[in-house]
Amino acid sequence: MTGFVLMSTAVALSMDAFAVAASCGISNKAQTFDLQVKIALYFGFFQGLMPFIGYFLAHGFADKIHFISHWIAFFLLGILGIKMILEAREDEKCSREALTNKYLFTLAVATSIDAMVSGVGFALLNVNIIFVTAVIGSTTAVISFLGARFGHSLGHKFQVGSEIFGGTVLILIGAKILLEGLIK
Repeated sequence: MTGFVLMSTAVALSMDAFAVAASCGISNKAQTFDLQVKIALYFGFFQGLMPFIGYFLAHGFADKIHFISHWIAFFLLGILGIKMILEAREDEKCSREALTNKYLFTLAVATSIDAMVSGVGFALLNVNIIFVTAVIGSTTAVISFLGARFGHSLGHKFQVGSEIFGGTVLILIGAKILLEGLIK
């Protein structure tokens, strides 16, 4: 696997994480530098971990995981998106505490399920999985951090409806993952 192919793969796998991180920023959940770094670390870690898991599952029941992975991502992101939209109707603005470890864990897992499926493909290519997952994880961390920063700056400019927009983005990403999974 060439460096260009690996970086292209890493960037492609991190796009969902970027969009979700940006929606966290837009909805004012990622208000501080510390929270933006936290998002980056969660997303980068799971985006790197999932191909590693997929790599080792390739010899077992990878087809079963691939068959349901898009449904899992769809439901997780859909539930979180609906929750965010419903919270937007409340008078109280989103606080820093709204970005809990449980919430980030759910987002990180939902956006990295497709990376687990890519790990199955890496097993067929006979790559150095430690190096590949390190590149994917670190690339996703950087891109997610940038997404959270970018989203936060947009959220400041467009406060009205930003949580509704962020929730809608989560639902649309879930739908996109579901449609891609159904088409394959």
